[in-house]
Amino acid sequence: MTEALLNVVGVSRSFSAGEDELTVLKEINLQINRGEMVAIIGASGSGKSTLMNILGCLDKPNKGHYFINGQDTSAMDENELAALRREYFGFIFQRYHLLGDLTALGNVEVPALYANEGPHERQKKATQLLTRLGLSDRLEHKPNQLSGGQQQRVSVARALINGGDVILADEPTGALDSTSGEEMMKLLRELHRDGHTIILVTHDPHIAEFADRVIEIKDGEIKDGEIIGDTRNDNVNAYQSSDRAATELVDNPPQTHPQTAKQQTTKYRINWSRYLEALKMALIGMSNNRLRTFLTMLGIIIGIASVVSVVALGAGSQQSIMANIASMGTNTIEIKPGTGRGDRRSGRIRTLMAADADALKTLSFVDSVTPTVRANVAIRYASETVTGSVQGVGTDYFRVRGYSLAQGQFFAEGNALGSVIFLGHLPVRVIGVTEPIESVSSNSDELNVWLPYTTVSGRIFRQNYVSDITVRVDENVESEVAEQGIISLLTMRHGTVDFFTINTDTIRKSIEKTSATMTMLISAIAFISLLVGGIGVMNIMLVSVTERTREIGIRIAVGARQTDIMRQFLIEAVLVCFCGGALGIGLAYFVGVIFSYSGSDFQMVYSGTSIIAAFACSTLIGVLFGYLPARNAARLNPIDALSRD
Repeated sequence: MTEALLNVVGVSRSFSAGEDELTVLKEINLQINRGEMVAIIGASGSGKSTLMNILGCLDKPNKGHYFINGQDTSAMDENELAALRREYFGFIFQRYHLLGDLTALGNVEVPALYANEGPHERQKKATQLLTRLGLSDRLEHKPNQLSGGQQQRVSVARALINGGDVILADEPTGALDSTSGEEMMKLLRELHRDGHTIILVTHDPHIAEFADRVIEIKDGEIKDGEIIGDTRNDNVNAYQSSDRAATELVDNPPQTHPQTAKQQTTKYRINWSRYLEALKMALIGMSNNRLRTFLTMLGIIIGIASVVSVVALGAGSQQSIMANIASMGTNTIEIKPGTGRGDRRSGRIRTLMAADADALKTLSFVDSVTPTVRANVAIRYASETVTGSVQGVGTDYFRVRGYSLAQGQFFAEGNALGSVIFLGHLPVRVIGVTEPIESVSSNSDELNVWLPYTTVSGRIFRQNYVSDITVRVDENVESEVAEQGIISLLTMRHGTVDFFTINTDTIRKSIEKTSATMTMLISAIAFISLLVGGIGVMNIMLVSVTERTREIGIRIAVGARQTDIMRQFLIEAVLVCFCGGALGIGLAYFVGVIFSYSGSDFQMVYSGTSIIAAFACSTLIGVLFGYLPARNAARLNPIDALSRD
C-alpha cells in the first residue's frame, strides 16, 4: 500500500476566547492520497476552513501531527513551511485574494518569483496558464478591471504556476454566479484529470458531488469539530493518477546537499534577483500610493534639506567672514620695540631696522613684510589743513594689510595720479587712493597718508630705525609657529629680546570658534528635525503594514518567506528615505539659488562630504526606522492577515 500524500494524525486546534478556550478541531485523523479529489463539507463554523489552513501549512495544530509525503511539519521552521506552500500547494480562495497593485499576469507570477524563477521564465509560464484559462486578452488588467469569474481564474493560474500538486480550494464558487460556478468546477475536474490532488472546502452538497470522496465535519452538541463521515462518491468515476511527472516534486522533496561553486554562483544570482524584485515591488507600492509616499518622505525631505542648507550656510558664512578677516590683516604678526604694551621705555628703544624686515622676508612661512614709520602731521591741500596720520611703509604694506586700490597705483607702479599735498613742509604727490577698509588697528574714517618709509625716515624724521614691523603669515602656516620663528630670528639678530610681538590671528580663531559653535547648534536643531522625520517614517510604515495586512497574508500564502516580506518592506522604507534625501538635497540647492538672487554678501557653499553624509544618513534612517515595521510585517499570522478586509 502506498504511503498517503497528506496524513493528519490526532490533530486538534483551539483558540483563546477571552478566559475560555474554543475548540474548533478535535482529534482529527485523515489521510488523503495522491491524485484524489476530496470535498470537506460542513456547516459554517464546523472547522472545515481551519482544517484546510492546517493542510495548506497556513496554520499549525495545538496537538497532533501532520505529515506531508511522510515528513512531519511540526519539525519544520517557517522557511521550510513557506517552501511547502510555494512548491507543493496552490490556493484558490473564495474571495480570490489577488494583489490590487498588480496585473493579472503579475499576480500569477508572484509564487514563481518566490520560487526564484527568472523573469522571462515565469512570465512565459504565467502567460501560457492565463491563455489556457481563456484570459489571453486580460493579461495587463488589474483585479478591479476583471469580473468575479475572471479573478477566480487568475487565482487558479496562480495556484498552478509552481506546479500546484495539491490544489486547496476554499468555497471556490461562493462568490460566483451559478454559470461561473459550474465553469469553475469543470475546471477543477480538468485539473484533477491532469493529475492534481484537489481538496475542496464547501458547505454546498451540490459542489461536493464533483468530488471522488466526501469528508463531513460536524460541530455543535453532537460532535465538536470532528469528522463524522468519510464516503466515496458513486456519482463520479474516481481517478487515480499514474502520471509520475505530475507528482515528481512530491515524491522527491528538496534535500540539502553541499554546494558546488556553480551552485554558489546561482545562489548569489538568486539573492541579487530577490533584491531587484523587492525593489520593483517597493516602487510599484510607492507609485500606487503617491500621497502616502510623499507624506512619508516629507519629514526626511525637510530634515535633509535643513542639514545640507545649514552646513552650506555655515560654510558660506565662514568663508565670507574669513575673507573679511583676512582683509583686516588678522593673519599678521606685529613686532614692536619694548617688552610689551605699556612699556615706557619702548620710545627709547631704537633697534628695529628696515634690515630686520628684509631678513624676515627670507623665512619660508612669510607671505609679505613691511616696516612702518608713523607720526601725526598737518596735511595741507590748497587752503584746507587737517591733521592726519602719516606712515612710512614698505612696498608690501598694502598686501600685508589687505588694502585694494580705488584708483591710481601703489608705490613704484607708474606715474603720479593727482594733486600735490603738503605734509608739514614736505610736498608730496597723490598717486593712489585705497578702498575703505575695517582694520584691527584703524578704521575707514581715519585720514591716512602712506609714503615710502625711506622718505618718511629721511626727510621728515631723519632717523634710521622704524616704529614697528608687520609680517603677513602664509595662510597654510600656524601663526604660533610663525611667531616663534620670527622671535628666534630677531633675537639672534639683536642679541637680546628688546621687542615684543602682537599676534592678531587670535581674533580670527575666536571668530572661527564662534562660527563653528553656531553651525553646530543649528546643525543639532536640523538633526533633531531629521530624527523627527525618521520617527514619522516609522509611524507611517507601521500604518502601512496595518493597511497592507491582507497583501502580506496573500504573499505568505503563496510561499513568501519571512525574509522576503521583511526585505520588501525594509527596501521600501530605505527607498522612501533615499528619495526623500535626494529631494531634500534638491530643496537645499533651491534655497541656495534663492540666496544667490537675494543680494546677500555671501553664497552658500555646498560640501560634497555633507551631501554624501546626508544620503548615508537618510539611508540609515530608512534601515533603523524601517526595521520594526518590516519585522512586524514578516511575523504576521497568515490566517489573521488573510481575514483582514
